Amino acid sequence: MADDETTEIQDTPQEEPAAEAPVADEPVAEAPAEEPAADEPVAEEAPAAEADAPADEPVAEEAPAEPEEPAEPEEQLTSKERKRRERSTHTEARPSRTIEERQAERAAARTAANAARSRRRKQEREKARAAGAKEGTPTPEHVPGTPQTRQGIVVSSKADKTVTVSIDYAKRHRRYQKIVRTSKTLHAHDERNDAREGDTVRVVECRPMSRTKRWRLDEILERAK
Repeated sequence: MADDETTEIQDTPQEEPAAEAPVADEPVAEAPAEEPAADEPVAEEAPAAEADAPADEPVAEEAPAEPEEPAEPEEQLTSKERKRRERSTHTEARPSRTIEERQAERAAARTAANAARSRRRKQEREKARAAGAKEGTPTPEHVPGTPQTRQGIVVSSKADKTVTVSIDYAKRHRRYQKIVRTSKTLHAHDERNDAREGDTVRVVECRPMSRTKRWRLDEILERAK
């Protein structure tokens, strides 16, 4: 029995494991991307952001433009400063001039300024005359050749044939519009020594009769009490 079993075991060849076949370094083919099935709907592209926003949602308003900064005011220069700046920027060399030429230029400039001043004053007189005629009130004006008159109070009559007259002026200030009162004294010729201190007199303009006398006594309006 034992021998028989041994024989059978020897007769039966043992199966050797099959040798693994060497794997060649072949590139592995990538699996093709799965294509969508024909019956499946293709996903549509996402619409624009504006289309996605609901209609009832308010659209963001644009930020208001920043206000422009105000332009800087131009520098106000006086006539002297303007001329000084023009002289400083003047690069051309001026020809040298003699003293006589400079004096002639200054004289011409003074003559032109006097003519302009005369024209301006004439226009002012015509405007005042027209305004007075329109309002119906005569405007006092000094006609050339007519002597001027002043009314004042005698403050001194000690000198011979001469009286000192004080004249009061009341003018409105140009800027502050207040009444400014001033007084001025002048010497008038009194041929008969008739005026006394405190008298109210009227004097008239006349030729120069001394270094300080340019007026003469015309009438005594009121005697001093």
